[in-house]
Amino acid sequence: MFCSGRSGGVSSPPYDSLNLGDHVGDDPVMVAINRQRLAHLWGARPVFMQQVHGTELVCIDSMPEGQLLQADACWSTRPGQACTIMVADCLPVLFYLRSARVVAAAHAGWRGLAAGVLQTTLNKLSAFGDLQDLRVWLGPCIGPQAFEVGPEVMQAFCASDALTAGGFKQAAAPDKYMADLAWLARHLLRQYGLTDVQGNDSSAPWCTFLQQTSFFSHRRDGVSGRFAAGIALV
Repeated sequence: MFCSGRSGGVSSPPYDSLNLGDHVGDDPVMVAINRQRLAHLWGARPVFMQQVHGTELVCIDSMPEGQLLQADACWSTRPGQACTIMVADCLPVLFYLRSARVVAAAHAGWRGLAAGVLQTTLNKLSAFGDLQDLRVWLGPCIGPQAFEVGPEVMQAFCASDALTAGGFKQAAAPDKYMADLAWLARHLLRQYGLTDVQGNDSSAPWCTFLQQTSFFSHRRDGVSGRFAAGIALV
């Protein structure tokens, strides 16, 4: 399991410096160098996806190097290939099913969470073994201190589960709410009996918006690089 920051790369501002996104306007040569550095640091080949805030889940075991699939979640049983999520505010969720030696990763922004990207991933993993043997880690994302949304976002969750209202607090502005992606993810995971979830606890140190020197944030900066979270078998 790995999570990069924004330092240690070669990209120039506003992508300084370890930008891993090849779709944000950065020099492709610099991005390629940064990705090579990431692979060296991780000791595994990061397999990236074209993330579209959906629920598509793909297996990366036989994916040729350089191929890019449109998906927001992936899984693998092959050592040395890292299921990788690019991040600039959305929540990366990493999974390891120890008994079956399967890893997975999901890109969980509010749209993906509301649409069921975590449920899609968990349903797939359940075919390999008992989910009570599953380890889950939530990475950095925009936190409830900074993620202001409109009522349509809360409604997207509450329409199917009224209890998800616990992931929203009234903002200072009328008809605005502060959304807590990590809380919402934990709530969804609890429905599968998963309560021992590591990582992001919704506190300020995990917030991409607040931690400017550590993480990229699209909402904070507009033009922004991407860091990554990933998991691989060894």
